[in-house]
This record gives sequence, C-alpha cells and structure tokens, in this order.
Amino acid sequence: MKYLIAGLGNIGPEYELTRHNIGFLVLDRMADEEGVKFEMNKLAYTAELKYKGRTLILIKPTTYMNLSGKAVNHYMKQHKIPKENLLVITDDIALPYGKIRLKPKGSAGGHNGLKNIEQVCGGADYPRLRFGVGDDFPKGRQVDYVLSPFTKQELEELVLNMDRAIDAIKSFCTIGMERTMNQFN
Repeated sequence: MKYLIAGLGNIGPEYELTRHNIGFLVLDRMADEEGVKFEMNKLAYTAELKYKGRTLILIKPTTYMNLSGKAVNHYMKQHKIPKENLLVITDDIALPYGKIRLKPKGSAGGHNGLKNIEQVCGGADYPRLRFGVGDDFPKGRQVDYVLSPFTKQELEELVLNMDRAIDAIKSFCTIGMERTMNQFN
C-alpha cells in the first residue's frame, strides 16, 4: 500500500527554520531517522521509505506554499494514490505551540497552501496533520509571525514535538485515521 506524505513549506534558506515550514522540518527529521535522502524531482523534493509493509512517498513541494496543490496532485496521480492515503502536514496558528491534530478532512482555515490543495485536488476531503505554532502575534501580523523563526524555547521543544508528529504519521499509515486520531488528538 502506498501513502503520499506532503510536508508544506517554502524553499530557500530564509524560510528554513520558520513556523510556516514545519511540514518540511518534520519530513526532514523523518527521512534522517529512516536513513533516506531527499532528491530534487518535478515540483518537489521527494524521498521514499518502507514502513511495516507500506511505501511512504514523502514530498516537500518546491512550488512555494501558495501553489502546493500542483505538487500534491502530480504525485497523487503519478503514484496512483487515493485521497484517503494522502496526509498533508501543515502549520496551524489556531493550535497551541507543539500540539498536533489529525483530521480526515476540514477547511483551509485561511491557510493558502491548504486552499490551493483543495482547488487543485478537488475538495477538502483529504487527511491532514496540523502542527500548532501558536498565535503570539499582534492583530494583522499573522504573515510576519508564521514566516518568522522559532524562538529559542520553541526550538528546544521542537525535536520532541516533531517526533510525536512522525509517530502520528507512521500510525496513520498502519492503523488508519480513526485509531490514530484517538491516540494522538
């Protein structure tokens, strides 16, 4: 069975350790742990790993956040992956820092990467793992906030939080959405 795990973020060193790039960061850590390397391919950096008889195709779109759907759609079609086997990892300002929430579907909630995936892939009925980045910003400054780097304290907690997200990804691919939600939400 194949799964497409799409970590959302922006390419370029200026975005590397920003809140908006948590999808990239989680997949980088997962690839490191599994001993696989990302390679530049069409529309995304990709890596493939095997886990408990499943094939996980990891992608980090190079289209920038607002056009993430283009890469997600391309790899779903290329690998013939149904929407229920897609998992999108994204930052979420509505969740406290470090909290993760899995959902089988949902709204974009103002997130441009998710909006684009909905437009290109035809609807909001795809699984997502939302990673809380908190909401410690003045009114109207959310773009600056998500594009800013993590604080020193957040960075200290980041590895543990990313490991929990990786455990949730592996669980989703082996025991399914419902049981994973019960365990991690």
